[in-house]
Amino acid sequence: MSYPPSYGSPRATRRTAAAGQNSRAAAVRAATEFFSIRGYHQTTIAEVADKAGLSQSGLLHHFPSKAALLGAVLDERDTEDSAFLAADEPAPMGWAAFEALGALVARNSIRRELIGLFVRLSAEAIDTRHPAHTWLRDRYASMRNWLVDAVHAGQEGGEISADAPVEAIVRDTIAVMDGLQQQWLLEPDSMSMIQGFSVFVAAIRSQWGSGNSEV
Repeated sequence: MSYPPSYGSPRATRRTAAAGQNSRAAAVRAATEFFSIRGYHQTTIAEVADKAGLSQSGLLHHFPSKAALLGAVLDERDTEDSAFLAADEPAPMGWAAFEALGALVARNSIRRELIGLFVRLSAEAIDTRHPAHTWLRDRYASMRNWLVDAVHAGQEGGEISADAPVEAIVRDTIAVMDGLQQQWLLEPDSMSMIQGFSVFVAAIRSQWGSGNSEV
């Protein structure tokens, strides 16, 4: 799950502005692979440096700690997803927001490594002591803020029923996306995230779409 660029926290926007060099990019790619498979705590700076073709001191020159490296990995994923969702602001609103999420689900179905990264780290980061805890809280808050605005805009535009339960729709949408990702990692050959999310969106559009909504 992700959100358009304008809904990101100022903290994340500042970090992303510092573009990396080739060695930074190599380290981020290697760290993404290890974090997605082993999680944060079981990944070492030494193995990331080796995979990236760097010395440990060279890696630490760019990322002074494993937490800083994790931050760069998470920022990279957010930047890619945000750009995909809303390359040209303003962010999609109304049912267009859910269509954009459906396109993101389709894109994620060929990015198993990044889905693994999100599922594993989001579970670990529930712990307030985890270095990704603030990132996780920001991510959910940004996602909720966007979808709440999207549903309200749909109501104002007449495509979503005025009595639609905004909070429930938003939280259910996030829960469905997260749940589908976790199940897909377990059974990638026997289920489709694309179909699962499409069925969910069709159901809420059928129940809460107004007469002006094109289903």
